[in-house]
Amino acid sequence: MSYCNRLAAILASSLIAATACNAKAAPAAAVPAPAVDTPRASAPGQQTIVLSGGCFWGVQAVFQHVKGVLSATSGYAGGSAKTAEYEIVSTGETGHAESVQIVYDPSQITYGELLRVFFSVAHDPTELNRQGPDEGTQYRSSIFFTSDEQKRVAESYIAQLDRAKVFPSPIVTKVEPLKAFYPAEAYHQNYAALHPNQPYIVYNDAPKVAHLREEFPALYTGK
Repeated sequence: MSYCNRLAAILASSLIAATACNAKAAPAAAVPAPAVDTPRASAPGQQTIVLSGGCFWGVQAVFQHVKGVLSATSGYAGGSAKTAEYEIVSTGETGHAESVQIVYDPSQITYGELLRVFFSVAHDPTELNRQGPDEGTQYRSSIFFTSDEQKRVAESYIAQLDRAKVFPSPIVTKVEPLKAFYPAEAYHQNYAALHPNQPYIVYNDAPKVAHLREEFPALYTGK
């Protein structure tokens, strides 16, 4: 769905309908911490994780409010450099997913804790190639790994949540190798923070940040 169509769809919807489209996961129980995780670092540093879960505006907004996250950048992953442009990605034919590159301090938060936020409040991992009002492979749920350890933790966590039937439907999140990450256009960066009253943000993304604050108060930062 293109930028203009995305806004038109929301503006044409009623408040009730738009609220119902809020792409927050609906687990049957609280999402547990991962049984397998990376160890917390003993000294400050920087590590990177790339996640996709629907429109990157909301995923970026959530992780910008997570303690230990140093930066969150909207962009594209899964396709080639020549197609890493919004209007082309919006065709759903590039292999790209709208993604967010998260740089974090592993002494403050672990890879697994970030995945827990991702599955709990950032998106619904049981929706295939869509999130809320947005449809297409560019809105798929994916974890792009950069190491064998990241792959192992992600796959183990998905299996753990599925075994426990935390969600009413199976998780469809893909675990994919990160070939490259391409930052999105400037007008997409910090979109939720810069446009808090825009209907799409009000109905779809602001609730995700509110859920983060409610469900993970120790991780929430109002920055």
